[in-house]
Amino acid sequence: MPEFEKEILSLLTKIDKKLDKLLGTSSLETESAKTAIPPKDEYVKPSAVVERQDEEEKTKIKPPVEGRRVCPACGGVAFNTEEDKSQVLFQQGGMKIFAKRYICKNCGTEA
Repeated sequence: MPEFEKEILSLLTKIDKKLDKLLGTSSLETESAKTAIPPKDEYVKPSAVVERQDEEEKTKIKPPVEGRRVCPACGGVAFNTEEDKSQVLFQQGGMKIFAKRYICKNCGTEA
């Protein structure tokens, strides 16, 4: 039995050397990777990774500009303006000035 184990061990070392050649890594790097301490319970859910990537994409596409109106739901900056007839801001000589409502063109949320 010990001869069989020695033969298997020698075959495994040959396989490791061939893999190192193919991958271009040295045996020292692979040994240090084997002895490295694995991180403690640092499991990240795939959904959290996807959400983080989506947030990064949104900031890359349209970074928030100071002083600009930004939609709270989708982060868009394009709005339609409508008069809000329920709120009269000023009235002079029979002419009324109404407040404005801003509605996002992307998702329809009122901002």
